[in-house]
Amino acid sequence: MISHPDRERAVRLIDEAVAAGARKRQACEETGITLRSYQRWTAGGDCVKADARPTAKRPDPRHKLTQEERVKVLEVANRPEFQSLPPSQIVPALADRGEYIASESSFYRILREADQQHHRGRSDAPRRKAATTHCATGPNQLWCWDITWLPGPARGSWFYLYLMLDVYSRKVVGWEVHEEESSELAADLMRKACLREGINGQPLVLHADNGSPMKGATLLETLRQLGVSTSYSRPRVSNDNAYAESIFRTCKYRPDYPYDGFADVTGAREWVLRFVHWYNHEHKHSGLKFISPEQRHSGQSQAIMVNREAVYEAARARTPARWSGGTRNWKMPAQVWLNPEKEDENTEQAA
Repeated sequence: MISHPDRERAVRLIDEAVAAGARKRQACEETGITLRSYQRWTAGGDCVKADARPTAKRPDPRHKLTQEERVKVLEVANRPEFQSLPPSQIVPALADRGEYIASESSFYRILREADQQHHRGRSDAPRRKAATTHCATGPNQLWCWDITWLPGPARGSWFYLYLMLDVYSRKVVGWEVHEEESSELAADLMRKACLREGINGQPLVLHADNGSPMKGATLLETLRQLGVSTSYSRPRVSNDNAYAESIFRTCKYRPDYPYDGFADVTGAREWVLRFVHWYNHEHKHSGLKFISPEQRHSGQSQAIMVNREAVYEAARARTPARWSGGTRNWKMPAQVWLNPEKEDENTEQAA
């Protein structure tokens, strides 16, 4: 609804525009109202009519429950035999006795209005779980990992790719291909990745989804020994582990990906080895201003970006007429967020 002062202001602006020679319909469109609304507001005199809807008296619906029926609903719901049951069970029980007072939704509504509809029992009340948020300002601060299926030689047979990714640099820091999923294999991979990256006691967060290998006792104990903090996605929300999902898509959409299946686990490992080398060292990542993950991980990105800025500035100096504004922004973000809060504007692309 448009407040009365806003109505008066709109009418005044329209009248001024019409007095200056504008068409009334176009003046109304500029203020965001229709000509019919203007005519209704100004009908019957010089005063602008206020909105009568807030103070209008409306008749009660014909099917509205009477006060006696509402009292009856509360009385029935508070009987000893029904006081521990929800309306979804009370109403059918009454129907079995040949009695109907009100619908289930009416029971719920009346109980809420009487402040008698609350969560009961020893379980926690349902609540919306927020996504886990983390921020990385350098390599080896925040990793994510997941397992994806690779097709085997026969229909319905699979190999399993375990892959760990540094969220800050997008570098694959660890991977293995096995014929089964297990927490023990994931723990071995974690130890090897930490040893390879030289992580010894420094803070590290490992994010994963809620699969059984991710929460197995062996992996959790290994992470505790390594001093690694755990982080998990919300149940059934794959976007919470978007970086891992993104690299799996990149992997399976490579031109040479064997959609017909790998002949054996050795063939799968050889192919993934080539993919990881390409991804880390040759792939120009769109989320990294088109440098490779290895260049970002090893700290070469700053020098590369300085050189790109110099090249663009030189090109602009040679032909300034071709540049309507500044040169391309080659500055790398100092922070990379995993599941940033909605009000955060530093969201990084996952791929």
